[in-house]
Parts: sequence; structure tokens; C-alpha cells
Amino acid sequence: MKHLLIVAILYGAILHGHAQDKKQTATVETAVFGIQTGFSGLWVHGEFKLSNKFALRAETGLDLGTWENTYTNQKGLGLIPVFTLEPRFYYNLNKRLNKGKRIDGNSGNFISLKTSYNPNLFLTDSNREVNMASDFMVIPTWGIRRNLGKHFNYEAGFGIGYIHYREEYNINNKSDVAVNLHARIGYAF
Repeated sequence: MKHLLIVAILYGAILHGHAQDKKQTATVETAVFGIQTGFSGLWVHGEFKLSNKFALRAETGLDLGTWENTYTNQKGLGLIPVFTLEPRFYYNLNKRLNKGKRIDGNSGNFISLKTSYNPNLFLTDSNREVNMASDFMVIPTWGIRRNLGKHFNYEAGFGIGYIHYREEYNINNKSDVAVNLHARIGYAF
């Protein structure tokens, strides 16, 4: 009887020990804040957890844009304000975690629906007579984010979507194809 009791206790301890071994679940960060720059502007962003693999990115910044005045044949470059909301689905977090790769700061591959609005607030350019057309873009995007050390990161993405110009500036009332091609380096706070 003693031996049976000892075997039962050991068996129970082994089962209890295995019950405590929970598989770690990959999840996006609760909140990530940072600043990023690239070949086409400067942005400040916050990314907020919606679920284990979904995050909502809110961003504001300055996009590099071109302008042209058909009456005076003037052309130029300028920085245009932009406001963006972008739900992101990080689809490979578990795979990265299982391979021992970093997922902190939402480091992983993502699919998103980038929605951006460029208002006609101002244009930073030497020509003060430039009046920009407001536009709204919706662009499905595939991208990656990776960390470089504790605070630095880089991000790249590509997508093709839809752009619509505000009617008062859109003479033909037509929309167009928009491309999101970004390569950024950033600092996370």
C-alpha cells in the first residue's frame, strides 16, 4: 500500500508539473510610441493593441509631395501634413517567437489597411502661393518591422490602393490609383 501511495503522489506531481508548463502566446504590445523618418517625410506614431495579433496605428506627420501650377508652369517639392489610421494584422508573431526571434515593439510581418488624409492646411515650400488639393487614400499594404537594438527599428512596406481628391479641386471628379511604398527608420520611446 505504501508503494502505491508513493507512486500516486509522484504521478500526481508529474501531472501537476506539466499542467504548469503553459506555452507562451505571442501578442502585440499594449502600446508602442515612436518617431520615424524615411525618404519621403517625418512621422510620429502610436500603435495600440486591439487583440493578440491586431493593432491600430495612429500617425501624424509630413509627407514629401510634388506640386505643379499649370497656369505659370511652376513645379516644386514640399512637405504636406498627413493624418493616418491603420489597422494592422501581425500574422507571424508565433512563428518568430518559436524560432527565438524578437517580437517586442511589434517586430514582425503585417498586413494593414492604411487610410490617410492630407488636408489643405499648409505646404512647407518657398512659394507661398501654392494651394494643395486635399486627398483621402485607402491602401491595403504588406510590410515588415524589425528592431535594431532596444529603441531603434526599421520598417518597409508596399501597397496599391485608392485616392480621391476633394471635389472643389477635382475638376473631372475622378479618383486615381495610389501607391504606398515606404522605407523608414525610427526610434521607439
